Amino acid sequence: MKSNPKPRKIKVVTLGCPKNVVDSENLMKQIKTRSIELIHETSTDPADTVIINTCGFIREAKEESIDTILKYVEEKKSGRIRNLTVIGCLSERYKDDLRTEIPEVDRYFGVHNLREIVRSLGTDFKKELVGERHPITPDHYAYLKISEGCDRTCAFCTIPLIRGKHVSKPVEIVVREAETMVNKGVKEIMIIAQDLSSYGLDLYKKQKLKDLLMELANIRNLEWIRLHYAYPARFPQDILPLMREKKNICPYLDIPVQHISENILRRMRRGSSQKEILELITIIRDTVPNIALRTSLMVGHPGETEKEFEELVNFVNKVKFDRLGVFTYSHEEDTYGYSHYRDDIPEEVKTARKDRLMEIQQQISMDLNNNKIGKSFKVIVDGWEGDYYTGRTAFDSPEIDNEVLIKRESTELRTGEFYRVKITGADAFDLYGERCE
Repeated sequence: MKSNPKPRKIKVVTLGCPKNVVDSENLMKQIKTRSIELIHETSTDPADTVIINTCGFIREAKEESIDTILKYVEEKKSGRIRNLTVIGCLSERYKDDLRTEIPEVDRYFGVHNLREIVRSLGTDFKKELVGERHPITPDHYAYLKISEGCDRTCAFCTIPLIRGKHVSKPVEIVVREAETMVNKGVKEIMIIAQDLSSYGLDLYKKQKLKDLLMELANIRNLEWIRLHYAYPARFPQDILPLMREKKNICPYLDIPVQHISENILRRMRRGSSQKEILELITIIRDTVPNIALRTSLMVGHPGETEKEFEELVNFVNKVKFDRLGVFTYSHEEDTYGYSHYRDDIPEEVKTARKDRLMEIQQQISMDLNNNKIGKSFKVIVDGWEGDYYTGRTAFDSPEIDNEVLIKRESTELRTGEFYRVKITGADAFDLYGERCE
């Protein structure tokens, strides 16, 4: 039995997507007490215990998680920390393997073990704190997870294996959580889930994203609401008129289409055809003028020929997404793709295809940004770096999208406040501006 001294200082390191950020915030709210100090993961201050919230979605994410675990194993060996706990997606999938390969970690937990994690740290689990969070994002924005898990059966995806079936939070609970955030100063909320499009189907037997958005849009002092990860198959088109009409629902949508080739879409088991995807994009843009569309694409899926990749290239050139991320296929154990397909695309080909798409997107982004020069936008200030304040328009989400850079010497701005900014310059992934007086 390993000793379990009661920790005084705990550092929580969060890897992966914003959904993991929310999980870490829920955990930190539970464990923060008078006798426990929470240390930010970037801090060099010593900690008694380190908790690593891992990602296990694709190979690169797993490698980052393993590297991080090994880094803190070395800190434990040197005596800089006493206890090391690993939680999250990687631990959910590979708990037994990790225990064997990295036994220096004191405890491994999955994604559904909040109560056990809290108790292992020598504190009591508090039912009254369920849903409350200790924020690790800036005070003015937050992520709001409205469901957990996924019922889709994409050939490449491990999320149902890790997170389980789709489970929606009731509308009233989501709204109450949002109201609590806004009362604490949050001005922008990013709505996240593995699958926004399916929100409500399990609880209400129908899609309820529109009803939820109507409730959220009526929260006083909530300035921006942003939508991430809406699945294109069975997309809830009834939200589009609402997005157009409500000023605090950002004209922004993250809708991962993954591919456009009919054969690859079928092999991916995406549930959408090329025609349906193109029609949906047209409907979205016609209904919500000037909307910023973000998508994710996958290259190198088993069976992807050069001809099918060229279809994807033509698609990107034609549609001109405002924001685009590209992933290379990762052959993940226990998925449909792993058992039914051979990983037949060499890694160097996958990487070359990814790089080509990103080069195309860089030029598209450059052109779109140049079109913004001379125009003014409402901008929220996230902070400052060096000589510039960093902010974002309604068309940009934190961490992943464009920033607006404003010279600090030219004006004084406050973090978390909105300003009118005129765009004076641009590069491929950033805008430069000056405050409109």
